[in-house]
Amino acid sequence: MQRLGYQRYGAQGGDWGSAISRELGIIASDHIVGVHLNMLIPWVPDNAELTDDERARVEKLRQFRTTGSGYGAIQSTRPQTLAYGLTDSPAGQLAWIAEKFGEWTDDGIPDDAVDRDQLLTNISVYWLTKTAGSSARLYYEAARSRGSGPPAVSTAPTGLAVFAREIARPIRRFAELSNNIVHWSEFDRGGHFAAMEAPDLLVDDVRVFFRQLR
Repeated sequence: MQRLGYQRYGAQGGDWGSAISRELGIIASDHIVGVHLNMLIPWVPDNAELTDDERARVEKLRQFRTTGSGYGAIQSTRPQTLAYGLTDSPAGQLAWIAEKFGEWTDDGIPDDAVDRDQLLTNISVYWLTKTAGSSARLYYEAARSRGSGPPAVSTAPTGLAVFAREIARPIRRFAELSNNIVHWSEFDRGGHFAAMEAPDLLVDDVRVFFRQLR
């Protein structure tokens, strides 16, 4: 951004983009005016007393890690083996990604939550560019660089947009232990692919957040 002539800028992201945007707020704090996230994996201190809603959020994350994270396990341990199958079979690549749109979207049916042409375009990018391997390798590299314990503290002004069907919804009082939360929105629709499912909600929330940081 500095090479482009921008000395002050913001960052926004979900999924891997949320981790990257948050990291920018830590390593480039002199330039980042704010960080807006639409995903933040809950971190809960040991022996914390939880409300019913907080317990439900933690349980959903536990369930995901138990029954829904197989894709992450193989991509973080055997990405190249997986890549051969996905690069060889368009049906395999379709199933690999469409399944997640089915599980992680608000409606639970990919075609209902996201326009079919948009979904197929997304999947075609992986297939036509043969990037199943390189996209999976991100998990492999991250698994070998990730530390344990509580997340690093970010002092960058941070906003959260929490969507109803996100993989795991953060808990504000614990998020505030390692983030400078100045904006928090919770929506009753939308899921993991918020930019595709509920662009109206996401765009408006991003605008509201950054408007206060001008």
